Amino acid sequence: MARTHARVKGKSGSTKPVATDLSFVQMKKGEVEKLVVKLAKEDMLPSKIGLVLRDAYGVPSVKKVTGKSVSQILDAAKVTFDVPEDLKALVVKATRLSKHLGLNRRDIHNRRGLALIEAKIRRLSTYYKKTGKIPANWSQK
Repeated sequence: MARTHARVKGKSGSTKPVATDLSFVQMKKGEVEKLVVKLAKEDMLPSKIGLVLRDAYGVPSVKKVTGKSVSQILDAAKVTFDVPEDLKALVVKATRLSKHLGLNRRDIHNRRGLALIEAKIRRLSTYYKKTGKIPANWSQK
């Protein structure tokens, strides 16, 4: 599949190793789900929850242990965030870049980068508005 803003085909990403034997995992399915909900209530994002479970608790893959992803576990527990994680990261990136462009007015390369990031935000917010994950009147500003 081609990249969004470049006229080249994309490189394949990394794949998780196939771990069929998870006998070394000490935690049970219910314990992992409770821990995911507990970490989310401490305002930890889903990607960060996966890293914490991997590094601190020895759970290599939440989905392999529980059969559900972190976001599915949070949806079942009715724990939600105001803005989805990927959209929030793009908004933070655009804010940081617009602040940079305020100080460096002649940086035309990053001006284009900001336009591309804002296009991604518009596309993603349209999708999330259609699916109901963000309110219909949500705006980036």
